[in-house]
Amino acid sequence: MLPVIYSDEFLDHKTGKYHPEKPERLIAIANALKAATFADKIAWRSPTPASEQPSLMSSLVKAHSPVYIKKVWEIASSGGGPLDGDTPISPRSYDVALLAVSAWLDGVKAVLESANPAFVLARPPGHHAESDAGMGFCLFSNAAIAALFALEQPEVNRVAILDWDVHHGNGTQAIVETHPQIAYCSLHQYPCYPGTGRATERGFHNNVLNLPIAPGSDIAVYQPLFEKQVVPFLAAFDADLLIVSAGYDASAADPLASINLQSEDYGLFTDYCLKLTRKVLFGLEGGYDFDALSQSVVATIERCVF
Repeated sequence: MLPVIYSDEFLDHKTGKYHPEKPERLIAIANALKAATFADKIAWRSPTPASEQPSLMSSLVKAHSPVYIKKVWEIASSGGGPLDGDTPISPRSYDVALLAVSAWLDGVKAVLESANPAFVLARPPGHHAESDAGMGFCLFSNAAIAALFALEQPEVNRVAILDWDVHHGNGTQAIVETHPQIAYCSLHQYPCYPGTGRATERGFHNNVLNLPIAPGSDIAVYQPLFEKQVVPFLAAFDADLLIVSAGYDASAADPLASINLQSEDYGLFTDYCLKLTRKVLFGLEGGYDFDALSQSVVATIERCVF
């Protein structure tokens, strides 16, 4: 059984009718998974409430400044408002974002306990959130927080993060690139938001691999990159846990970018990960065409359960 960590509370982060990062994204994914041929192989789990997650706040402040955390809380508690031009906060957004972090921490624990994959189906996403600034629909840097939390576990000495979202995870990289025990690898459209992620950015310990990809590219471009660069980089790092920032906005149907992947391509990406290790935590980032998004998640999870 593959754990999928999900709560209807993730729908309470309201972004507005016309915002692409909307609650219906999760509804579409959940419906597709429940209709999948392998639905009986999924174990739906509720995340630990934030108030009951003992490591939540200590993990959060390892990635984000107290001033920034307080800012998110203040905007939400005052009724909501814009964090930046792309990132709205609603009255429950702070609580929901904390619950998303808790879900990612639960995911780490589930993978380490079972030595098998898990999937965190949560929002808001996180990989653009820097230590003192949220942006790009992201409030807290879920993957980076999960990696830092994982390093506190006795069986974990190294953590790798693979980010296949179509946008570079500037927040994740900024938070983890100073840590020699964390590696970060990103494949992303360039040029594209947020304008970071050049191939020359190698981290403070040669622990960053950025692979900028030209608009219009498809699996014929991605597959050699995985085989010749991504897999060797991750294999050489030899992490005890692999975290995947699983964004699905490189799909051909996605409205926010110009890469031409198909849903089944994410199954191939998943295969590469699972050949490296079964200890993989997948966590949702972007993906804004509901059908392409949901079928891409189905392709990922299908490879994990068979």
